[in-house]
Amino acid sequence: MYHLRVFSTFFRNALIREMMFQGNFLIQIITRAFWFFAQIALFEIIFSKVPEINAWEKDQYFAFMATGMLINGIVETFFMPNCANLSEQIRTGRLDFVLVKPVDSQFLVSLERINLAMLSQVVLALGLLTRSLWRIPDLSLSVLQVSVFLFYIALGVMFFYSLMIVTACSSIFLGRNQGLYDFWFYITVFARYPRSIYDGQDNERFEAGEILQTGFSYVMPILLVVTVPARVIVGTLTEKHWAVVSLLAAVVGMVIARVVFRWSLNHYRSASS
Repeated sequence: MYHLRVFSTFFRNALIREMMFQGNFLIQIITRAFWFFAQIALFEIIFSKVPEINAWEKDQYFAFMATGMLINGIVETFFMPNCANLSEQIRTGRLDFVLVKPVDSQFLVSLERINLAMLSQVVLALGLLTRSLWRIPDLSLSVLQVSVFLFYIALGVMFFYSLMIVTACSSIFLGRNQGLYDFWFYITVFARYPRSIYDGQDNERFEAGEILQTGFSYVMPILLVVTVPARVIVGTLTEKHWAVVSLLAAVVGMVIARVVFRWSLNHYRSASS
């Protein structure tokens, strides 16, 4: 309850900050909306030429897109601003003030800043998801199916968060890590498309796709973060072991993130040292 009260304070401060700069807030919302509808228009054009993309029909694929946007929207609302700001806290010595507060340091580092404008992407993603599921023929959703979907959405957020924390902690050793945004973009590019598009065929040109598919399914299962919950909600998850791999990846990722964070703090040299 104490951490919940602290988080409510963070949320209130974020709301006050956004209302102080309303123009910037509206521009961010308009920019995200433009990007959202541009993506929709692009795949509307693609599906006007082909009936499906590697077993993903049009509305199923839009449900996949909405799932990915939902996960990214949550991550970029609550965690991305903080992880990107960690290097500045280290460089300026403001991390010292975080460490002396009677609240878990990782909690403060992860949630102190909230980008409320990114909640617009969450709303748009939910709208697209609802529309897509409504248009899928013979799809009957159950309470269990929706619950499992939300569970794997949470796992996807956990996996991306753990990846960001581990990356951000490198700032303690490098002093400054401005490549966080670039790294985040390059990694999430793979999660923006279904795992099945990397399926190999009897052709040497597809060997690279098979390597990417294997590496990003078992070593760093980025391809499962969106694919598993999307297949759950559209009712096409036939390979159950991917659900297990996704669960293990999220749990192991959170454990590694915690260990790396605490280990990095042990090597942090404060501004007063």
